[in-house]
Amino acid sequence: MSRSYSEKFLLELYKSNANNPGIALALSCVEANLPATCVAEAFGVTRMSIHSWFRGKPLRYKHQEQVEDFLDVVTKDLKDGVLPVKTQLEARSYLATMNK
Repeated sequence: MSRSYSEKFLLELYKSNANNPGIALALSCVEANLPATCVAEAFGVTRMSIHSWFRGKPLRYKHQEQVEDFLDVVTKDLKDGVLPVKTQLEARSYLATMNK
C-alpha cells in the first residue's frame, strides 16, 4: 500500500471546514482508505492538485461536478460496506470501476 496519510495532515484536516469540496473529498478518501495518487489518476489530475484540494484550495469548475459525483458514490459505498479498501490494488480497481 502507498504511504498512509500523515498524522499532521489528519489533524489539520479534521480542524478544517468540511463544507469545502476539497476538504470533503479528503475526508472521504481518508475514510475510504483511497490514496491521493490513485484519486489523482481517477480524476486525471496531478497528485499535487489532489493535495492542494485536500488542503482547501479551490477546484476548477470542470472538476466541481466530478468531485460531487465522486463524493456521492464513496459515501454510499462506505455505508454499504464496499469501502474502505485494504490495498492499493483494491483502491485502483475500485476507482477504475467508478470511471466506467
